[in-house]
Amino acid sequence: MCVNYCLIMNVFITRAAKFLPNEPVANDDMESFLGMVDGKPSKARRVILRRNGIKQRYYALDKDGNATHTNVQMAANAVRGLFDEHLTLDDIDLLACGTGSPEQLIPSHGVMVHGELGGDKHIEVVSFAGSCCTGVDALKYAYMAVSLGLSTNAVAVASERLSPWMQAGYFQKESEQFSLLENQPMLAFQKDFLRWMLSDGAFAVLLQGKPADSGLSLRLDWIDITSFANTKETCMYAGADKDADGHLKGWASYPQSEWLTESLFAVKQDTRMLSDNIVKLGMQYLIEMGKKHHFTPNDIDWFLPHMSSMFFKDVILDESSKKGFAIPEERWFYNLPQIGNIGSASAFAMLEELLNSGKLKKDQKILVMVPESARFSYCYFMLTVC
Repeated sequence: MCVNYCLIMNVFITRAAKFLPNEPVANDDMESFLGMVDGKPSKARRVILRRNGIKQRYYALDKDGNATHTNVQMAANAVRGLFDEHLTLDDIDLLACGTGSPEQLIPSHGVMVHGELGGDKHIEVVSFAGSCCTGVDALKYAYMAVSLGLSTNAVAVASERLSPWMQAGYFQKESEQFSLLENQPMLAFQKDFLRWMLSDGAFAVLLQGKPADSGLSLRLDWIDITSFANTKETCMYAGADKDADGHLKGWASYPQSEWLTESLFAVKQDTRMLSDNIVKLGMQYLIEMGKKHHFTPNDIDWFLPHMSSMFFKDVILDESSKKGFAIPEERWFYNLPQIGNIGSASAFAMLEELLNSGKLKKDQKILVMVPESARFSYCYFMLTVC
């Protein structure tokens, strides 16, 4: 007997909450937390920071490099921020978690967050690990569960604790020539560049089948995710390295003695591949989404682009103009300069701030874009203000 899933419910983001650890870290204080490679200040830091436009970020570290919070603790704290006298932990029936920086291989990040939350109720938990798209992966799972009537109060949470990966001990001596960084912007995106933009934090959203009783809600109209890994090689990676043929070789294939000598656990980026593909493929997919869901730039009131660096803002504007699908800059909303790049949590971070900004009006349309350079995946989703 076939199950009829024609009765699809509307799904609304009715609450959003955040947890950012400690005080914001200004650009000049970063090496006090992350340390210096070979005991020397980074020559590339100022150039990279000038190009990426980030003014401050958050670290779950103290100045001695000690952890102040785990990824799991930050995610749990963000989820707790959703609760009040009308909604408690025991009202939640689904917890969907996404992260690019899980702190163990087993158990999954999601069940560790559930364990940290505690409570008296056993619930469904799903966990997504990867890179920037994992937050939206969690959101889409929760969205589908509520839309099918399988969940009443679903929470999606995205969190990152990337600061340990940025500490000096994970990086070999810089090899790029500083003069080249000055003259060729894309050369700033080398092994050192991620140290100066990644940030820690967690953001959570509550999904329900009806709008909130008071205040604004965001109806999820659609979520689409795609991967270009069938045609593109790996671009960003950690816990692995590329062999002579460009194939990715994971840490488990290396002897333990090489895990540190080969900097296997440093985050690396193939910057030339990033430059050639990240915006071009994202624009290709956006145009496909416009045709599929019947919208044009004129239909968008707010555009929330996840950008790893403000360097990409003008690149996106230029490419979208060439393709005839440009969303005017005055409709963009982003908070990268204030909070840094929190990977999978960045989309939620923009939504949380915009939802609480007082700028939204009912019936406005919000388009969110999340590119993932790891092996070129992309997420787009549309919301309507209710």
